[in-house]
Amino acid sequence: MLAPFATHAQTDCLSCHGDATIKDDSGHNIGVDGQKFSASIHGSLKCNDCHADIKDYPHPEHLAPVECSKCHSDEQDKLKGSVHADGKEHPCTSCHGDAHSIFPKADPRSAVYPLNVPATCGKCHGDSGEGRKHGLSSVLPNYMDSIHGFALSKEGLLVAANCQSCHGSHGILSHTNPASPTFKANIPKTCGSCHAKIDMDYEDGAHGKAIAAGKMKAPVCTDCHTAHAILQPTESAFRMQSTPICGSCHKDKLSTYRDTFHSQLGSLGGYVETARCWDCHGAHKILPASDPSSPIAPANLVVTCGRCHAGANASFVRYQPHANAHDRKLNPALYFVRLFMNLLLASTLTFFVIHTILWLVRARYDQIKKKSAEGDHHA
Repeated sequence: MLAPFATHAQTDCLSCHGDATIKDDSGHNIGVDGQKFSASIHGSLKCNDCHADIKDYPHPEHLAPVECSKCHSDEQDKLKGSVHADGKEHPCTSCHGDAHSIFPKADPRSAVYPLNVPATCGKCHGDSGEGRKHGLSSVLPNYMDSIHGFALSKEGLLVAANCQSCHGSHGILSHTNPASPTFKANIPKTCGSCHAKIDMDYEDGAHGKAIAAGKMKAPVCTDCHTAHAILQPTESAFRMQSTPICGSCHKDKLSTYRDTFHSQLGSLGGYVETARCWDCHGAHKILPASDPSSPIAPANLVVTCGRCHAGANASFVRYQPHANAHDRKLNPALYFVRLFMNLLLASTLTFFVIHTILWLVRARYDQIKKKSAEGDHHA
């Protein structure tokens, strides 16, 4: 009669499973590296602590899937309500790696160690076959090229945001779920868990107050910085795209800005230091001109403009960066100057068109008259 399995050490299992090439009937590799398993977080467990249907040695050929929830019930409960709940592959091993070599998250060998998280998530959310198989968008390349990805992969900063920092780990929810950290209204607090001062400034600004009031059309962090391809704000690429980003909501201000010296100088391409929206209005704590703390409040304009224009004075700051020549109520002088110039141009063009037509008529008349006179002379 076969002895109970519990009396056998792991070495008995490894006598078969220690072969790295061993496979089951479906072709899955069922080999186990004994050294890695012993060093893993599960190294102190017996094989049938997880493979509960193994009662004897040797065991039946077909075994039930391992139930991690026996020990990890909290994580299992969170997973049930997450976007990964219906994953066909085993959700635990998909993220934590081979079940026999799972290491604590603080261990550099772990698949969920901060430096390794992007590659782990990237198995599905990258350019690999897994991502295409599940119809998932590829976000890993964007992340790796971002300021967060660079800080993590190039500088080795474990505090840099990775996938788990923003999306969570087991209870990952869709961005459309109000409980998700990536739901629009929650994004400022999610980013604010690292960028605390910026979050405070944002909440004190017009955009933050609008979001707090339930106005979901107001921008949050990801509207301006994107979610994954986040650039360093001092980079020329970000500065060049920042004005169109603001203009996507403030279309009237964008059109008037484009008529200014600042915009036309910046549009030449190389002048990245030309004033953009946030150079004057601020980046996060954006306040209306009526607020005394705003950089565009009348009392603060000399200081604001003086950051670029040394010697700026009260006369200098009378310049209107968003003057609208089409708005008679807001800019009457500019409106009538534009109207006069347009009428002058139209009148001048009309005069010369009529002059040219009359000149052609007169020239043709003279030509006919001359030919008629020459005909009479020959007769």
